[in-house]
Amino acid sequence: MLPWRQLAVVILQALAQAVINPLFWVVVVFIAWQYQRLLQTRRQLFGVKSPQVWKPTLVATAQGIVGGLVGSLIMVVTGISLSHIGAVYLWALALLLMLISPHLLCFSYSGGIIATFSLIFGVPKIDVPQLMGLVAVLHMVESLLIRFSGHLGATPVYAQAGDGQVVGAFNLQRLWPIPIVGLVLAGGVNLPPDSMVAMPNWWPLIRPTLENPEHGVYLLLPVIAALGYGDLALAHTPNQKRHSSAISLAMFSFILLGLSVLASYFHRLSILPALFAPLGHEFIIRRGQAVEMQGKPIYVPSDRGVRVLDALEGFPAYLAGVRSGDIIVAVNGTKVNSRRDLEERLAEATTRVHLEVLPSELEMPPQRRTRSLTVERMLEQPLGLILVPEGLDQPHVRLERGGWIIRWWRKRWEPGAK
Repeated sequence: MLPWRQLAVVILQALAQAVINPLFWVVVVFIAWQYQRLLQTRRQLFGVKSPQVWKPTLVATAQGIVGGLVGSLIMVVTGISLSHIGAVYLWALALLLMLISPHLLCFSYSGGIIATFSLIFGVPKIDVPQLMGLVAVLHMVESLLIRFSGHLGATPVYAQAGDGQVVGAFNLQRLWPIPIVGLVLAGGVNLPPDSMVAMPNWWPLIRPTLENPEHGVYLLLPVIAALGYGDLALAHTPNQKRHSSAISLAMFSFILLGLSVLASYFHRLSILPALFAPLGHEFIIRRGQAVEMQGKPIYVPSDRGVRVLDALEGFPAYLAGVRSGDIIVAVNGTKVNSRRDLEERLAEATTRVHLEVLPSELEMPPQRRTRSLTVERMLEQPLGLILVPEGLDQPHVRLERGGWIIRWWRKRWEPGAK
C-alpha cells in the first residue's frame, strides 16, 4: 500500500518549489506572448477587439499547475527517474526536428529516435524505459488538459477542405506551463528519518536499468516544462474535436507507459516503446487530420439562410443568444440568403434588430423550431458575427506548411510553392 498522505505532502512541497522558481514564470511569460500572437491573429482576421491576454494566460497557468500535480503523482507512483534520460539530447533533437515540422517538437519523436539510436549503437547511454515512461506521463497530462480545456479560445478561420472547398473551421491552440516533480536516484545521501517515505516492495513500477535502487535513495526533483496542443476542426465542433483528441492521446500514453514498464523488466523489449512513441504519435496526428479533411465539413453555406461560424463573446449577437452553427433566416422580417443580404439588412437597421434564427443542427438535443431574437446595439455597432465563407473567400490557414527547413527547400527548389 502506498503511503498516499506522506507522498501528497512531499509532492506538494516540491511542486511549490517549482512554482516559485523564476524559470516557471519565464515560461508563463513566453506562453503569454504566444497567446498575444493568437489574439492578434484573431484581431487581424476579423477586425474585432480581442479579450485581454492575461485572462487565457492565468487560466492556462492554473490548469498547468493542476496538470503538473496529477503528472507528479503518476511520476512518483510509477517511479520514473530523470537520472539517465539524456535530457540534453532530448531537447537538442526536439528543437532540430521542429525546423522540419512544428509538430515534431514533441518528445515522442526525439525520445523515440534517441532511444532507438541508443539501443542499436549503445550511445548515448540512457535508460530507455525511464525516458519513454516520462514521455508517456507528459502525454497523459496533456490528454487531461485537452479533455478539460482544449476547446477554449478556439479561433474561427477559413480553411481548405480535402476536396478543395474553402469552409469554416476552428483553429484550436492551447499552451500550458507545467511544474512537475520527478525522481533522481542519489547515492551516499544521509537524510533525517522523518523526511523519508517508505515505499512498498513492488515500487518502483518502472525499474531502473542503469543503476541499482538499493544503492541509494530517491530524491524529488522539481522541473519546469510546457505542453502545447494544436488542431484544426473542419468536420467537428471544437468541443467534439477536443474529446476525440484527448481520448486518442490518453490511449497512446497508457500503451506507451505499459510498454515502458514491460521493457524495464525485459530489456530485450526496450525497442517496443522506442518505436511505438514516434510511430504511434504520428499515426494519431495523421489519422486526426484525415478525419477532418475527408469528413463532411459542417461550417458551410446553407440554402435556408446565412450560417454563423462564430458569435463573438460580449458582442450584441452573442448576448442575444446567437451561437456558432446557427442559421440566420431573416432580419427585421426580411429573408436573407447570403452575407451581402445580411449586411444590407443590418445597414438599414436601427439599434434594435430582430433576427429569425434556426438553431445549429449540432445542438443536442436537436432544436428544429425557428427562434426570434432581439439584438440591442449602439448605432452602427457590429453584431460580432463571423459568417461561413462564400464564393471567393480565401483560406486563412492550412493544416501544416512545414517548418523552416521545409519552407526553405520549397522556396529554393519549387519557385511556385508558397
